[in-house]
Amino acid sequence: MTKLLLLGPAREAAGVARDEFVGATIGDVLDAATARYGASFERVLAASQVWLNGEATTREAAVGPQDEIAVLPPISGG
Repeated sequence: MTKLLLLGPAREAAGVARDEFVGATIGDVLDAATARYGASFERVLAASQVWLNGEATTREAAVGPQDEIAVLPPISGG
């Protein structure tokens, strides 16, 4: 299973910091996460960057059981 790391608002929307999903691509995993966590998570995801093993990625990128996807929502502050 591919690991999913959720940070900041993504963690708050999902109610967990980490989870695992089965999927062949980033898009498969994110779609499964959206189905599990609902509309609040979907809104955060729409404004977030997604990284695969520490590097920016696309929904089409292939994933496997040793991979980690991180959802990085925008950060504000000052």
